[in-house]
Amino acid sequence: MASELIINVAPWETRVALLENGTAVEFHVERAGRPGHVGNIYKGKVVRVLPGMQAAFVDIGLERTAFLYVTDVYDHLTEFEHMLGRAECSDEPDGLVCIHEDEADAKLHYTPPPFRIEDLLHEGQEILVQVTKEPVGSKGARVTSHVSLPGRHLVLMPTMNHVGISRRIEDETERARLKEIICSLRPKGMGFIARTASEGASKSDLQAEMDFLLRLWKNIQQKATSLPIPSLVYEDLDITLRAVRDLFTGDVERLVVDSRQSYERIIHFIDTFAFDLKPKVELYSEPLPIFDAFGIEMDMSRALGKKVWLKSGGYIVIESTEALTAIDVNTGKFVGKRHLEDTILKTNLEAAKEIAYQLRLRNIGGLIIIDFIDMADVSSREKVFKTLKDALKKDKCKT
Repeated sequence: MASELIINVAPWETRVALLENGTAVEFHVERAGRPGHVGNIYKGKVVRVLPGMQAAFVDIGLERTAFLYVTDVYDHLTEFEHMLGRAECSDEPDGLVCIHEDEADAKLHYTPPPFRIEDLLHEGQEILVQVTKEPVGSKGARVTSHVSLPGRHLVLMPTMNHVGISRRIEDETERARLKEIICSLRPKGMGFIARTASEGASKSDLQAEMDFLLRLWKNIQQKATSLPIPSLVYEDLDITLRAVRDLFTGDVERLVVDSRQSYERIIHFIDTFAFDLKPKVELYSEPLPIFDAFGIEMDMSRALGKKVWLKSGGYIVIESTEALTAIDVNTGKFVGKRHLEDTILKTNLEAAKEIAYQLRLRNIGGLIIIDFIDMADVSSREKVFKTLKDALKKDKCKT
């Protein structure tokens, strides 16, 4: 599958599109002067503990207080290991968990902890947290004290005594090799995830990145001790360098950017972290806007639209609120040539694939409710479910 990474830099915003066979499958945008908060680390203060919700509100200096669930509270390593019930670099098959997400926000999935929020936090307590979800509407940011620091090959999880391998690395020999290297290099108690880009990486490259991430974490800890409350302790990379770090994998044939300044920043970043990718970076200087040249603007107009038409004549309607995203499927102009059940099944199958594509393209997460057209036949419902499940496998987000 031919993949390309296209970056458009304008004075008011930067846009990033990942193409597969010429079609945009991921789209990210960052407005000038309005950078996102996800990935940033803050020194905050607990302002309210909610035993009934097993959560707390934390002041991190943003307009609204952040929300922290009990499952995102790190007490200390011994208790946290007990909570997860995981062994350190176990040689048993279950000792190595295949992390579904290989991005910076990859998290372990565990059962509810045997701790209560009121036993872990109290009002006025200082706490170091990382934003995992942007503020939406009247809701504050979602935060966690389980910090994760992504590099190109590895993700450092200093509060998790665990080693994980991206599920996208399918070769068992390579998985075992990476596990062995990471377990032999990592300091005791430090967790790491091997990202997709780590496939084939040398031990020296992994060691160098591990050392870099550990130094970064040490600097964050030291900086946090001297800052007032609330304060921004660590700011994640901007969208251009995040795209290089997180999306510019080995299977991407080229990266094209239309800003010389950004091109030079990318080259400098790659010289440090991924020298082998340098020949794949191109500076676009043609008069035709880069998104028009690659046919991306049309895909973007679809991504921003509330109604998305299906090839059969049906359509889906996507509406997002603070609480959830609702998707409605309709037959529209499609009436079919046979009986109604066939028409509905065909529309639902086509909608399932399009919905998975749209969720990835629009970077939609959280609670998603899909209202497919009702089907009486059980086998038809199972076909639609399987189609949706298979289509969602292309998305890095856990479903």
